[in-house]
Amino acid sequence: MPPERKPFRRIGPDQRRDAMIDAMLSLIAEEGMAAATTRAVAARAGVTPGLIRHYFDSKDALLSAAYERHMSALTAATCGPHQGRSAAQRLARFVAAGLRAPVTSAEAVSLWAGFLAHVQHGGAMQDTHAATYAEFRDHLQALIADALVEAGRAVPEPALRRHAIACNAVIDGLWLEGGMLPDAFAPGELARIGLDSVSAMLDLALTPDMIEEEDTP
Repeated sequence: MPPERKPFRRIGPDQRRDAMIDAMLSLIAEEGMAAATTRAVAARAGVTPGLIRHYFDSKDALLSAAYERHMSALTAATCGPHQGRSAAQRLARFVAAGLRAPVTSAEAVSLWAGFLAHVQHGGAMQDTHAATYAEFRDHLQALIADALVEAGRAVPEPALRRHAIACNAVIDGLWLEGGMLPDAFAPGELARIGLDSVSAMLDLALTPDMIEEEDTP
């Protein structure tokens, strides 16, 4: 059966572009990459396939925009509004946020996995992956630098970069397992493991009380 088309709505160009990206993401999440055809995306977004080509010069361009939206949303949810706290607390909350819902979820990992094969082919998708990875890693590196300075340990830039790459790898690995096997871990277990691991790698005390207490100005 042809995909059901949403009724036409008169919206602005930015909203129309967003609707196409959201339609691509929802189709991949619900039915897999193979189901996310241009025709199906158009029907889900309530537009014509020709209009999609007006905004995106190829399906790969739409895929790249959808991938960027997904990864940027995960980064934004991980970063959070952790203001007014000590540097160690901000780092602890970043680590924990990346290992709890909504960042760690079966849907988030499923979407990421759907895009992975396209990333490996290079081109715009790989460029998007490189940019979103750098955004996450650089934010983590800044948090690590602040926490180490707060502890009286100024660390050279190359060492900070290595710390950020290593800590990011730990977070990514736990995130992947948490999304693939959501019932294999107790509530809060991944966040606690993440804190313990990053604490050991940086020789910093990142404790559960740093992520449980109330945010205060």
